[in-house]
Amino acid sequence: MSQQQRDALDALLRSAPRSETRPTVEEQRSGFIAALTRPAPKDVITRRTVLGGRPTLELEPAEASSRGRLLYLHGGGYVVGSPDTHAGLVGELARRARLRAMSVDYRLAPEHPFPAAVDDGLAAYRELLAAGTDPRDLVMAGDSAGGGLSIATLLAAREAGLPQPAAVVVFSPWVDLTLAGGSIRSKEDVDPIFTEADVRAYADLYVGADNRAHPLASPVFADLTGLPPLLVQVGANEVLLDDAIRLAGRAGADDVEVTLEVGAGLPHVFQHHYGRLDEADAALDRAAHFLTAHLGVDDLESVH
Repeated sequence: MSQQQRDALDALLRSAPRSETRPTVEEQRSGFIAALTRPAPKDVITRRTVLGGRPTLELEPAEASSRGRLLYLHGGGYVVGSPDTHAGLVGELARRARLRAMSVDYRLAPEHPFPAAVDDGLAAYRELLAAGTDPRDLVMAGDSAGGGLSIATLLAAREAGLPQPAAVVVFSPWVDLTLAGGSIRSKEDVDPIFTEADVRAYADLYVGADNRAHPLASPVFADLTGLPPLLVQVGANEVLLDDAIRLAGRAGADDVEVTLEVGAGLPHVFQHHYGRLDEADAALDRAAHFLTAHLGVDDLESVH
């Protein structure tokens, strides 16, 4: 059944129309909303709030633990996406971990290029600590560009002298804006979503002529010493495969506790397809367990 699900998902993703010319930013944003938005689960309450000076979506599962907070940074190449497009994914992770989540609407490029997103991530993290959240009760997560931004935020927090959270989970993280990973080219044929040109276009909009190897833009080149336990999940069928592999290797070399999971035959941020892909549900369960285990929250049976 799982192979059938993977094949069906691959066919669905490949069926998305591709224009002969690159869409405008506005077209990319509206297309992303139409194609990828999934609402929060019915048993997750959502509220509009502000964190670090940015609009934020708070997601609270019906059975949320009395302790523990999740700070989430969404994907979208630093150009598209929002807490609303990711409400389903974040809500599912929060529900399975039984944690209240805060999903930040950080500023996007090209209107707000690097390092605006990092500044917003750090401001949100700083405000949670200033409001009294014990860093031992705080975890982070993010997908794609939001995965890279999660690592960059923690690097910025370290440089600011702030304590680290209990753990961080990243799904298909984009951590190398120089596009040096071999899979950027070698996986183009099997990646049903992105080409090298797609990824390069996002990098152009976010970083422009700045140093793309800057550790806050491309955390794979950073010294990761002192970061919290890290779980990296990635699909084998994606051009960002080597970003995830090299991030895990860099973390291990810098004495960070790290777990790398590569899903055979799976696409970019496959966790977004929970409820219709068995591997997505299993991966979210493992991610939830990883977060709660490092928080010290009692290991509760996953909620489906």
